[in-house]
Amino acid sequence: MNIGIIIVGIIIAVGTYLVSIYNSLIVLKTRIHEALSGIDVQLKRRADLIPNLVETVKGYAKHEKTVFENVTKARSALMNAGTVGQKAEADDMLTGALKSLFAVAENYPELKANTNFLDLQRQLEDTEDKVAYSRQFYNSNVLDFNSKIQMFPTVIIAKTFGFATFDFFKAEKEDQKKVEVKF
Repeated sequence: MNIGIIIVGIIIAVGTYLVSIYNSLIVLKTRIHEALSGIDVQLKRRADLIPNLVETVKGYAKHEKTVFENVTKARSALMNAGTVGQKAEADDMLTGALKSLFAVAENYPELKANTNFLDLQRQLEDTEDKVAYSRQFYNSNVLDFNSKIQMFPTVIIAKTFGFATFDFFKAEKEDQKKVEVKF
């Protein structure tokens, strides 16, 4: 009788432990999706600022058509990106296009003094900081999850239920430097 109770107790303890491992993996996976959503929100916010910024600069630099087209294409690519890799690539493309746009703005002193332009510049700078934080938050959650599913005994549960590693949100070497948007 005592052995039966001990065996049942062990089975319940092991079952409870396995369920807690599974649930912890679900929590970490959900945090990754939340973090990716946070990146999406900030990238959308930045993309929403772009048309206003382009229109403001267009008023002063009408002959810079190629720059405006590149910014518009990059913004569109970002809005249509689906995977983490596509988002990172589109974000890099948009960052490069914005650098060109701000380089054009350098040639127009009256534009640099425009209050609307200055406000958009401030909002874009604030958004860049939020994008960087969102990427960091996402990558921290990916690190926690990827590490956990590779450790024993969690690896057994992870493989059994098909948990797979997530990709980190990576920036190109050129884009790892902070974007300077001051005039």
